[in-house]
Amino acid sequence: MSAGMKVGAVIITMGNRPDELRALLDSVAKQDGDPVQVVVVGNGSPVPEVPEGVRTVELPENLGIPGGRNVGIEAFGPGGTDVDVLLFLDDDGLLAGHDTVELCREAFEADPALGIISFRIADPETGVTQRRHVPRLRASDPMRSSRVTTFLGGANAVRTEVLAEVGGLPDEFFYAHEETDLAWRALDAGWMIDYRSDMVLYHPITAPSRHAVYHRMVARNRVWLARRNLPALLIPAYLGVWMLLTLLRRPSRPALKAWFGGFREGWTTPCGPRRPMKWRTVWRLTRLGRPPVI
Repeated sequence: MSAGMKVGAVIITMGNRPDELRALLDSVAKQDGDPVQVVVVGNGSPVPEVPEGVRTVELPENLGIPGGRNVGIEAFGPGGTDVDVLLFLDDDGLLAGHDTVELCREAFEADPALGIISFRIADPETGVTQRRHVPRLRASDPMRSSRVTTFLGGANAVRTEVLAEVGGLPDEFFYAHEETDLAWRALDAGWMIDYRSDMVLYHPITAPSRHAVYHRMVARNRVWLARRNLPALLIPAYLGVWMLLTLLRRPSRPALKAWFGGFREGWTTPCGPRRPMKWRTVWRLTRLGRPPVI
């Protein structure tokens, strides 16, 4: 049944993890069913040596995560239209099973409304899935699959019809919250998103705050996300809740300073086109367990 669905994979690399990249490419090549077409994008750096048949694109500068992925999408034709499904995989990840791509094909073919699948991320040594890697509020049981309202950026599959209808990732975000921006636009267009615990990407446990720009980007892009996508009445509620949650987490003084700097930047800089979601989408998000005020 799934043989007719063409699958491609976009992998972004900074060129500093060649061994991990080769292991990931090997895990993609070993997938059951029809071969996966692969594009590796060097985001401001040369691409390490890759196996024959893997296409590469080297960018002269780092365009950020969404910008790099959008270049990878276009490598599969306008909006990725040369394939039916695109996998987005972190270059230091590893597909745990040989059946992940076939499971994706089966899921998309069985449910025409399914637009995006979020994989489960697990530590390769312990098998542990961090709570932040379960894209829902009730995240205590990572082994439970469910409908969700967002997805994980480096471990997912997207139907290219979604990209053709609502556009790609927001280039201007550079890093943080670009997945939720795409998820909200997809949900507003009537698509659904699934978290699948049986589709696993091995990835070492890390802390997002390891990135020097983390706190500023998270705050700035949170404001941009709200300005771009939420009805005007919900913007202050959404941002007020996130400000309170940030303060309750008691970040360090430098982190808090960076966060408030990013928050101000989010209000004073262009965020791209504003397309507020329909109120029925707000209700839909609420029924799925995550109203757009948190």
